[in-house]
Amino acid sequence: MSDDKNNQPILKPDPPDKNAAPAGGEATFVSSAGSTATSGKLTDRTSIGPYVFIKKLGEGGMGQVWLAEQTAPVRRQVALKLIRVGLYDDSVLLRFQSEQQSLAVMNHPAIAKVFDAACTPDGQPYFVMEYVDGPSITRYCDNKKLKVRDRLELFIKVCEGVQHAHQKAIIHRDLKPSNILVCEVDGKPMPRIIDFGIAKAISSQANADQTMFTQVGAMVGTPGFMSPEQADPSVQDVDTRTDVYSLGVILYALLTGMLPFDTDQWKKRPIDEVLRQLREDDPPSPSTKLDVDKETSTAVAARRGTVPKQLAGQLHGDLDAITLKAVEKDRTHRYGTPSELAADIQRYLNNEPVQAQPPSTSYRFQKYIRRHRVAVSVGTGLALLLAGFVVVQAIQLRRITRERDRANRITDFMTNMFKDSDPAQSRGNTITVREVLDKASADIDTGLKKDPELQAQLLYVMGSVYDELGLFAKSESLAAHSFEIRRRALGPGNAYTLDSQDHTGFELWRMGRYPESEKLLRDALAVSQKSLGPSNVTTIDLQYDLSLTLADEDRYPEAETLAREALESSRRSLGPEHIQTMRLIFSLSAILGDEGKYAESEKLNREALDLSRRIQGPEDPGTIGMMSALADTLSDEGRYVEAEQVAQQALDISLRINGPNHPITAGLTYNLGCLAALLNKPDLALTLLHDALRSGPRQKTLLNIANDGDLKSLHGNPEFDKIVAEANQRAAAAPKPN
Repeated sequence: MSDDKNNQPILKPDPPDKNAAPAGGEATFVSSAGSTATSGKLTDRTSIGPYVFIKKLGEGGMGQVWLAEQTAPVRRQVALKLIRVGLYDDSVLLRFQSEQQSLAVMNHPAIAKVFDAACTPDGQPYFVMEYVDGPSITRYCDNKKLKVRDRLELFIKVCEGVQHAHQKAIIHRDLKPSNILVCEVDGKPMPRIIDFGIAKAISSQANADQTMFTQVGAMVGTPGFMSPEQADPSVQDVDTRTDVYSLGVILYALLTGMLPFDTDQWKKRPIDEVLRQLREDDPPSPSTKLDVDKETSTAVAARRGTVPKQLAGQLHGDLDAITLKAVEKDRTHRYGTPSELAADIQRYLNNEPVQAQPPSTSYRFQKYIRRHRVAVSVGTGLALLLAGFVVVQAIQLRRITRERDRANRITDFMTNMFKDSDPAQSRGNTITVREVLDKASADIDTGLKKDPELQAQLLYVMGSVYDELGLFAKSESLAAHSFEIRRRALGPGNAYTLDSQDHTGFELWRMGRYPESEKLLRDALAVSQKSLGPSNVTTIDLQYDLSLTLADEDRYPEAETLAREALESSRRSLGPEHIQTMRLIFSLSAILGDEGKYAESEKLNREALDLSRRIQGPEDPGTIGMMSALADTLSDEGRYVEAEQVAQQALDISLRINGPNHPITAGLTYNLGCLAALLNKPDLALTLLHDALRSGPRQKTLLNIANDGDLKSLHGNPEFDKIVAEANQRAAAAPKPN
């Protein structure tokens, strides 16, 4: 039998003899001397192929686990798991063949390696795994009396291992403390998850207190640790979230020393009653469990280096919320992946707001106090306390915005791609960001075809970058592609799908394709309000973008109503200084200006501009746009000198940041030319209009230049007539929107 995992042959023996020994570990084995012992009990020095048994490590419903020594092609100690006779049939051999390849692709420090998976000459399956000389994770933590923080840090490593397996399309389906062993590497604990994939490869008639594996449509898992969907034979689509549930139960046990449900009582009940409770009853929170079971709480707290009251206080709040979210009966309300569960635990350890808790102001304030105990203690008055809170809120908002815009690891990938262009391929030529981006967007269909979620995320991020470059048609194409992939992979009601749909509708608005934009955004808004709720940030985003489209369709009252609703939701749910609240203030100010309500429009515009300078920075494109809008409002009020000053400041920033050929620069140049005409500066106005034409302004500007009332004073000027003629010529040649 070859030790090469990718070329490992599997023997297909004859079907087991009907007269073979009964279940219980007796079978036919090849002795170390090469002779055959028929129906003999396993003993030391028994061997199967190159594996010589040393001592039995354990025995359970599935079979026996032996410490063995591999003699060829390398010498090492291994754990050999021999599946009990009666737990398999002929079809297990075919499942072994596919399962071996799945197990071979996993390579993570938190997962015990599977070296071999085959059958004895009599057809009895066995697995050969890395030998982990350590106790289960719960026993290790109790023996070492690890504090709650240390237990959580160890548990995060377990989540990372399970996430790695999920990325390889492997679900454990039987996660429990006895399948997570802990060894020490350089004096630090390291978990090793065992028995990955065995649940998929074996069928069983084991009883209720053992691991249960059956064919499709039946239960797979261990009572007490298996998810409600595993306990429901009618559920056919058990997915990775079943492992998230089991991880939640393990977390529950690490925190409280108890399981969510009393499995001792289950032994006295019919199995259907046990499964009904698992599917229908909500478990108590970890802190409540400690309060109810006071007899054991003292010992539990001692093993965590504390006392019952302090332990309950630690668990109350964030850890209760995280654990209950992980063991939620409805899997759609669970953490979607082990990495999401680990990330929320890390936020707790960092004293940051966790996603399992509602993001109320008081909750965020409590997190601030815990992160900055020393700083708060120095404060001697209410004024200093409030000032510090405002600063922390601003920093937190910037962090949230960066995380959202960077799209987690995808943005890091894009940054590295821009940074590390291969000089050998460029042959000394300068490589622009646009060239790198174009190549990446062209290659993404083939390079990430097997990973649609990552493909969609990259398309979304690259579309955002094209938008920042002013290449709206290319941005819309990538956003639409991302939307289609996510709709197929995640469903129409998923938040990521709706984000891509929103992005597509926004780019259609950018290009003036208002009816298409309105339909796409309205459809998305209806789905988001139903699936995510009216206060969700995605729902608010969609209301914001739809209001922009309605305003540009001259449907101002409808746009104003929608914008006011979205602004109220954003202030209530996201806070008064959230970036989306800022955008909605600005959007409402623009709509009011179009309706001629200049005083309220100017007030809101200045409020949004102040927020943008603090949140996004004075040179952000959004800040520039708000300055341009303020100049337009001042002009509409007849305050041309003030308007010219603001517009010139905005143009100077855009020239420095975007360059002379960017659409934002062109629009600002044109507007400044109009203001010069209104201020009776014809020479300056003509110069600016020439510059705007050279910058390639939008088609809408080209079509309106001759009829723009702000330029009325230039009518009859020969130089202006030339500009109008050139504008009309370029408008005729400009591509029309699709």
